[in-house]
Amino acid sequence: MVVVTVLERSVRRLEQAHSLDGPAGAVVNVINRWLPAGRVKDVLSGTDLGHPLHPLLVTVPIGAWISAGFLDAFGGGGARSAARTLVGLGALAAVPATLTGASDWADTLGAERRIGAVHAMSNYGAIAAYLASWTARRRGRHRVGVGLSAAGAGLLGVSGWLGGHLTYAAGVGVDTTAFSTLPSEWTDAAPEAALDGRDMVAVLVGTVSVLLVKRPGSVVALSNRCTHRGAPLVDGSLGDGCIECPWHGSRFDVADGRVVRGPATRPQQVYETRVRDGRIEVRQADEQRTLRTNPVASGND
Repeated sequence: MVVVTVLERSVRRLEQAHSLDGPAGAVVNVINRWLPAGRVKDVLSGTDLGHPLHPLLVTVPIGAWISAGFLDAFGGGGARSAARTLVGLGALAAVPATLTGASDWADTLGAERRIGAVHAMSNYGAIAAYLASWTARRRGRHRVGVGLSAAGAGLLGVSGWLGGHLTYAAGVGVDTTAFSTLPSEWTDAAPEAALDGRDMVAVLVGTVSVLLVKRPGSVVALSNRCTHRGAPLVDGSLGDGCIECPWHGSRFDVADGRVVRGPATRPQQVYETRVRDGRIEVRQADEQRTLRTNPVASGND
């Protein structure tokens, strides 16, 4: 518990390190200038996979470098060549992993961006250490190479912990609507007149913000919170049967919520709707997952 407390205190200091905002913002501006919303951004985001690509790609360099470490420790002299190859492979595999990470980081703000900046710097330091290790090994300086790999592994551990914090504590890369749920019974949302003269309107149904969109002869209801970073879609724009996120340009098909353009990877939740006695009613269409429906005060742990 002492270790956890120290780590949490350290990460909170990083979250409040406003001195990082200037340099991080400048780098983000460069990334966004060279990597606008579009096909390349979609590939780096993992839009076609339905999940972020970065966590998948980082397993390759991490696996290669950890395997090299085991060979260094237990493989004996005959394993030196294999360890050197694995160190080099990890460095090569780190390139696409770094590109996807930079793309994801550019879509963050505030504390998440600060933690992401330190996460990235730790990664770059680890890559530099492993590249230096590979060079030393090629020149026959095996012990130096092993030492540099150990330094890289230490930086990799710091980076990995911060990456886990970004995902599991800050929710970066997680579907922001994962814990938003509507009742499975028809629930009143708004008067039909709320859409008079308007293409869309956001209403609160329980604790869930729902976007009502007027379509020819019907009303469509979607989660108003973008699955990518939580932007209010009501502030976006409608066109060609799609709604575009006002923050990062993701586009979703209004009819079924599917992602038409990233960087979003998860589709928008679409709710069932009907109009009765001049009132728009909505309900959850799919089966609810346990984590979305378990009562907060259920007493279960």
